[in-house]
Amino acid sequence: MKKILCLIALFIHAHVLAGTYEEIEMLMTQRQEEKVIELVRYGIDINTVDRSGNTFLIQAVRQDMPQLVDFLLEKRARLNNRNRYGETALSIAAFNGNLHYVRRLVEAGADVNYYGWSPLIYAAFNGHTAIVEYLLKYGAKIDAQAENGATALYVAARNGHADVLKKLLEHKANPLLANNYNETPLDAAKKSGNEEIENILRKKLPLKPRAD
Repeated sequence: MKKILCLIALFIHAHVLAGTYEEIEMLMTQRQEEKVIELVRYGIDINTVDRSGNTFLIQAVRQDMPQLVDFLLEKRARLNNRNRYGETALSIAAFNGNLHYVRRLVEAGADVNYYGWSPLIYAAFNGHTAIVEYLLKYGAKIDAQAENGATALYVAARNGHADVLKKLLEHKANPLLANNYNETPLDAAKKSGNEEIENILRKKLPLKPRAD
């Protein structure tokens, strides 16, 4: 009888938590931070993920909910969980250009380097120079390549972010590294028709020996 009662209690508890999680998801979309925090305190695992693998921390960063981000960091939420797209809370903060979250996450111990689209590549993709500089200062690998071989320098060249490009070259990014399609940053600049980027890169390329 005790076993049956325990099972019933567990079932009721799981049902209540499931309903609570659905409520949290709804409140997340409405950016109601205080209510989300209140419900998380009720007993929901702070590292619970949605169908796409997004933790509460990832969602809080994406939705720009600073109070919730601080709460989750204080509660030692996992920093380096990756969703089904390979994104972490840090890479999303870098992509969105939110230097405050980038700093908070790095200071809390978030990885700045991992296989795939690193936070540095995400920051370079959207032209966030200050975040690129910050991540390099804290050990981001400047020539790290994504699954398709793209580097931070490549995506900066492709998307026309001259300031990011200059910053990366300042830190000795390799302009000769090609992606999986054998395209270099210079090729990307040519494709996009960006002469400014093209000229910056040409000055960094080694001179070809003259034929006698």
